Amino acid sequence: MADVRYIYALGRRKSATATARLFPGGKGSLTINDKPAAEYLSGNSSLLAEVTDPLAVTGKQKEFDITILVKGGGFAGQVDAIKLAIAKALTTAHSDLRPTLKKADLLKRDSREKERKKYGLRSARKREQFSKR
Repeated sequence: MADVRYIYALGRRKSATATARLFPGGKGSLTINDKPAAEYLSGNSSLLAEVTDPLAVTGKQKEFDITILVKGGGFAGQVDAIKLAIAKALTTAHSDLRPTLKKADLLKRDSREKERKKYGLRSARKREQFSKR
């Protein structure tokens, strides 16, 4: 096997796409778009905890340095995309962690997307108000 510098995985949610690189032998630092995770998520501790869920479930918080590039969507979509990317990268690195992550429901891609607006309607499904007269 070739010398592996990092483990790569991709995660998507709504219109957000996240690529995760896990560098083995790290100290547990997490950077998102070249910023520390806490700074990128505006100090929101609940979003930060959600991002690190796959690491917490497997107990690998201090084993990897993680860099993430995320594009598109809002905070909620980006956080879910990051979470999926980290979980997929962990399964690539350690296939024995797959049942643990699967049981915690971290390996499913949430495929719900925003429905497009249709002509003749106000939004995707909302109609004009009916007028009897």
